[in-house]
Amino acid sequence: MQEKGIEVRIGSFDDIPSLGKAVAGIDKVLLISGLDQNRLQQHKNVVDAAKVAGVKHIAYTGVALKDASESAIKSFIADQFSTEEYIRQNGLTYPFLRNTLYADTLPFFTGDKIFKSGIHLPASSGKAPFALRKELGEATANVLLQNGHENKTYHLTGSGLFSFGNIANILSKLSGKTIGYKDINTERFIDTLKQLGVPETGATVTAGFIANIKNRQYEIATNDLENLLGRKSTALRSVLKSIYKI
Repeated sequence: MQEKGIEVRIGSFDDIPSLGKAVAGIDKVLLISGLDQNRLQQHKNVVDAAKVAGVKHIAYTGVALKDASESAIKSFIADQFSTEEYIRQNGLTYPFLRNTLYADTLPFFTGDKIFKSGIHLPASSGKAPFALRKELGEATANVLLQNGHENKTYHLTGSGLFSFGNIANILSKLSGKTIGYKDINTERFIDTLKQLGVPETGATVTAGFIANIKNRQYEIATNDLENLLGRKSTALRSVLKSIYKI
């Protein structure tokens, strides 16, 4: 990266002085939400360090969700909206880039035996506007490189809403095999994840994401991603063909 003229600086979320050095002389900061249990404090550390260093503009990647107070993983999701509020309170300009669920993670939800046993998830008929992570990243980069995004909130989503039943139908047509979708109970899903070696906390959080789909929390579809990309986002059919290697 240095050969390309990119300066690399290292800062720790838990070490404010190191964060201060990392953002010194920087005009814009991109804060990508973390996964640690104390991530809200870590996010606040970045905001505090940026403010002291004279940074005026922070872009933050949150989550595109209807109602955080009704989320099945309320504390996990609430941190993201609390971070947005903390940025506002500190007087920094921002764009908030609320990301939908990554289409890239679908194989994790559906499992690797999908073409033999189908999809078994406790998602009922809930839908989500899945989007490719690389396109979310590209849109974010465009926002950082452009002006005019100050104090805007974008919901970066795919262009359509799809249930796992819809996904099963698309995969059936692409593969020429009959792939069914069965709505199972949450306890069975968590037990299956544990049997596959997923830690209990990870299994519970994953089940929470699925519960949010079931409860239609992700049913927000906008043109924000396409507008920021300057083109149509990749259609889910093409995404599925690629990630499932059909």
